[in-house]
Amino acid sequence: MVKAVVLGAAGGIGQPLSLLLKCNPLITELSLYDIVNTPGVAADLSHIATPAKVVGYLPPDDGLKKALTGAQVVIIPAGVPRKPGMTRDDLFKINAGIVEGLATGIATVAPKAFVLVISNPVNSTVPIVAEVFKKYNVFDPKRIFGVTTLDVVRASTFVAETIGDLSKSADVVVPVVGGHSGVTIVPLLSQSSHPLPSGFSGEKLDALVHRIQFGGDEVVKAKDGAGSATLSMAYAGAEFAVKVIKALNGQKGLIAPSFVHLSADPAGGEALKKEIGTDIEYFSAPVELGAEGVIKINSLGKITPEEKKLIEAAIPELTNNIQTGVAFPKKSNL
Repeated sequence: MVKAVVLGAAGGIGQPLSLLLKCNPLITELSLYDIVNTPGVAADLSHIATPAKVVGYLPPDDGLKKALTGAQVVIIPAGVPRKPGMTRDDLFKINAGIVEGLATGIATVAPKAFVLVISNPVNSTVPIVAEVFKKYNVFDPKRIFGVTTLDVVRASTFVAETIGDLSKSADVVVPVVGGHSGVTIVPLLSQSSHPLPSGFSGEKLDALVHRIQFGGDEVVKAKDGAGSATLSMAYAGAEFAVKVIKALNGQKGLIAPSFVHLSADPAGGEALKKEIGTDIEYFSAPVELGAEGVIKINSLGKITPEEKKLIEAAIPELTNNIQTGVAFPKKSNL
């Protein structure tokens, strides 16, 4: 019996994400919350012949509390999408307050739930959730995840394109570490399960790295003001959520990159800090999932000098993003 909750379920990511979760037989109850339209979305999804019972909630009559009661997995895609010309800092100013309010609800109603943060900018919104949980003395770093899966999905797809066989995209595995925006996204292409073509280096390699890092811009531009990467993000969010649910149900050996507080695995976190040469609180690395959340934070493994430079370039912006998120609840007088 697994109750999953989507906060921001009526939005561009929320609706397709809710559809994908409804289609998964592991979920027996699906609660949808947003400021508008969730009863309609829930009614629509409830007609699909899969086990999950779907209920939609709005803010009136303690809607958030009702949605979260009994939740085991909470996924947060709430917030506004990025538009052309909008920086992630612009996005932060709007989405930070939304995430803070929802995190307060989770901390007070479902503090033991696994919290999967999709709302951008993830490098800052995950620390906001953590600081809210600390305020309520319910912070467990093993249970709060920044969803960076879209970077992994893009890397798999783009590598499959590069080797000329999209049918392999589901099988290609590329670790993507660091953070979840621009230069903080570091694809470890040298560790790809499917090697890149012989001689694929220099400008070609740089262009592939850049495309993985800034794939979101590609979609924003193509949508021409009509939104950002919503459908691919919903797919990636569902993929990660299902792994978390499988781990919750006792499946072993599940590993996925996620942006986590490194105290989730003190030994692994300290080893990772030594690898990257920086004392940093959060980092996206391959984590092993279990019934209690993060079991282990894995090392980066063998990386190339070029990848080491990418990590070094990521650290200043990542550190600034994290500090911005940590400071936000204090500024808002939480």
